[in-house]
Formats: sequence, C-alpha cells, structure tokens
Amino acid sequence: MTEPLPWPATPPAHGSVVLREFADTDGQLALELGEDPYVPLIGSLPAHPTGREAEEWVRRQQTRHAEGRGFPFVITADETVVGTIGLWLRNLSEGAGIVGYSVSPRHRRRGFATDALKAMTGFARTVPGVERIELYIEPWNRGSLRAAEKAGYRREGLLPAHQEIGGTARDMLLYVKP
Repeated sequence: MTEPLPWPATPPAHGSVVLREFADTDGQLALELGEDPYVPLIGSLPAHPTGREAEEWVRRQQTRHAEGRGFPFVITADETVVGTIGLWLRNLSEGAGIVGYSVSPRHRRRGFATDALKAMTGFARTVPGVERIELYIEPWNRGSLRAAEKAGYRREGLLPAHQEIGGTARDMLLYVKP
C-alpha cells in the first residue's frame, strides 16, 4: 500500500458547511442515511442499519483515507451533521477524482449539497494529481443534478449502463469540473 495523501490541515468549508473527518459519534448519520431508499444501494451502508451496523459503517469510513482510497468527510452545518461527501481516488492515475455525496433526508433542499460540493471542489484542487473532478448521477436524481449545476459542474454526457446500483446496471450522467 502506498502512503496516503495528507489530510487537509484546514477543514474544507464553503457557505453554510464545514467538512470534517468522521468521528465515532457519527452513527446517527448512518442511521438516518440508512432509512433512505436509495443511499444503501450505492455504498456499503446497509438499509435500515442496526446501531452496531451504523458504528461499523462509521469505522469503515474512518479507515478509507489510511487505505489510500480517498477522503471521506462528514458534512456539517452550524455543527449539525447533515450528510457525507467523499473524494475518491481510484482513477487518480488518469488525473480524475470522483466525488460522491449524500445528505440526510431531513436536511435536504437547504443548499447543503451545493455548499459541500463547492467546499470539496476547492479541496480537490489541492490534491496532487487531481486535474478533473467527476460526478456520476442517475438521470432521475433532480436534487443531485441541481446541486451539481449550482456548484459549477457541467454535464459531459450520458454513460449507458455505467454503474451497478442495487444489482442493476444503471445509466449515469457524467458531470465534470475540469
């Protein structure tokens, strides 16, 4: 395993949000996100997690950086935990960082995703090797599409059957911030 890139000395922030490392106390976020019908389909969080499963998910997020996978952050607004966002580096050899994000259902439609994307974009620009930032969004996900566009990302194209979600190959829209 290669040495992970350094964690940011100053937490990324924009507008109403600050991005911070996962803490042991973030299990409630996992419980909230696990109740969403979509979020468990796109990652390692089980649907309707137990308290123990939520704690295990938080621990997995805490190890991702040391494993060299990327930078998982918790999105906070006025110190309230509202979601998660990550910069993933599996395509770093191609100059690309991939951003994924989820906002807890009870905190949606308040601009947190847009502010988190702007904060993450600023941070991603400091990561050696990241020349392009990519988002993969399902065409039906209007909230995520709005957040991406408000954060200055542009649609580059439709990728048919690009990603498996919930056991089905799904079309994804590719949004980029060159």
